[in-house]
Amino acid sequence: MIGSIAERSAPLPQGRASAETAGRAPLRVLTALAVAGGLAAWAWWLSGQPGGTRLSLSLAFGALFGFVLQRSRFCFYCQWRDLLVGGDPRGLLGILAALAAGAAGYAVVLGAWMPDPSGTRLPPDAHVGPVGPVLVLAGAVFGAGMAVSGSCISAHLYRLGEGSPTAPFALAGTALGFVLGFATWNPLYLASVSEAPVVWLPRHLGYAGSLALALGLLAALAWPLLHRLPAPEWAAGPRTRSDPLRAVFTGRWPVWLGGLAVGAIGTVAYLRVGPLGVTAEIGGRARQVAGATGLLPDRLEGLDTFRGCATAVRDAVLTPNGSFIAGLVLASFAAALAAGQFRPVRPTSGQALRGLFGGVLLGWGAMTGLGCSVGTLLSGIMAGALSGWVFGLAMFAGAAGTLWLGRRKGLLA
Repeated sequence: MIGSIAERSAPLPQGRASAETAGRAPLRVLTALAVAGGLAAWAWWLSGQPGGTRLSLSLAFGALFGFVLQRSRFCFYCQWRDLLVGGDPRGLLGILAALAAGAAGYAVVLGAWMPDPSGTRLPPDAHVGPVGPVLVLAGAVFGAGMAVSGSCISAHLYRLGEGSPTAPFALAGTALGFVLGFATWNPLYLASVSEAPVVWLPRHLGYAGSLALALGLLAALAWPLLHRLPAPEWAAGPRTRSDPLRAVFTGRWPVWLGGLAVGAIGTVAYLRVGPLGVTAEIGGRARQVAGATGLLPDRLEGLDTFRGCATAVRDAVLTPNGSFIAGLVLASFAAALAAGQFRPVRPTSGQALRGLFGGVLLGWGAMTGLGCSVGTLLSGIMAGALSGWVFGLAMFAGAAGTLWLGRRKGLLA
């Protein structure tokens, strides 16, 4: 059986672990502070360059996003698996909290930008994509990639900062999956995507109606999960005074708190820079390399006319999405260091193969679906896009089916 999805190094004997933790703690904290200081200095330097304000803000939002993901273990697949295998609904409730907070925040922002949503225009840069069979297929394949590789793309990025042995292979596989997606895009576009409707719910329901529908659906999904919540930890015994600094920087956050933070970051990032997304840079660089090596079709029909995580060839050394990803990885590294959770492990052949194959599925699904669990699902649902709901349902179904089959065959834990 392939090992557990949650990658952890083998525990040391208690006495030895305590001694080593105590000995290394000051060095870990100093290194984490140095990384955080370097990020702050980099953001300050970027802000002073011509046109660098957007890069600086992207770096800052990426750092906040990475810190929150690492501290709260915010991972679409991990939380879904916790419910399916362990019956623990808390993580999935955190995802629903992120969607609810972000949908409310987006409604306020879009209401100020476009008071009348009934026209033909779509909100600027919002991830509102075509809805059809290809989107369902892309979501299902992306979900299968999550189950095989052990995480979604955003979680592989923050786990890269934790020293995950699988994440580098999964991210390399994601780039390969994008190249494969470019190769299959034209037939899919001509057969289905070109005629698929682009449905923005506020255009049909207004902002109030769209938000009410989203919150109603999220509440309906949350209601049965709330009845499965375990008893709070403090109910099992007397409360103990906690250190606020330790609670923030070393203890795991409740996933609902991480979810609310993700929703808030998504709203502010959209207001100042653009929707959250983690695949534009990966896809853009993959497209650049594929074009240079002759692996890219002569023309990608209609691709650049759609909303989503854009995969245009990158001419600049550093792009807004590139700085966002850099901030995400470096901040998660600093957070993992401070918490003693940076545990690099030499990858096994099984981890490498699972990461590569799962990553290819992730990349193909993200390219074909015009985004991943963050871009198409999270940012899409927040913006009122029907495509976000469709991709999300297909993604969770694909992950569940692949997990069930993998456990049945003894291939997944």
